Amino acid sequence: MNIEEHVKFINPASMPAGPGYSSVVEATNVTTIYISGQIALNPAGEIVGAGDLAAQTKQVFENIRHALEAASVDFRHVVKLTFFLTDISLMPVVRSIRDEYINLANPPASSAVEVRRLVRDELLIEVEAIAVRA
Repeated sequence: MNIEEHVKFINPASMPAGPGYSSVVEATNVTTIYISGQIALNPAGEIVGAGDLAAQTKQVFENIRHALEAASVDFRHVVKLTFFLTDISLMPVVRSIRDEYINLANPPASSAVEVRRLVRDELLIEVEAIAVRA
């Protein structure tokens, strides 16, 4: 799929510019793919990087990569990411790893939320993704 034919990443001059995300994403004539919140579990169900946000974030993005591949797409097709962190002040750590995966020229829309805790106490991050396919 030529993503550029179906998805427009928009950053209106009338809105404040965000670092590393698009303010608006318009997708037409596509199938929407919703990826459940991914946590730092490896294929054996073991937590990766207990206490290490960078290691957990890397595992989360690898899990998202596998989910995207299962739907026959990749990170170029991601139009929205939602981050849940137990410490939002560490978002720069997350962004540095996220930037290894996403299309930096047309980054997806994004939201980040600090939460008191996730499904397991050892987890520091969870990420949901929405992708599209023509």
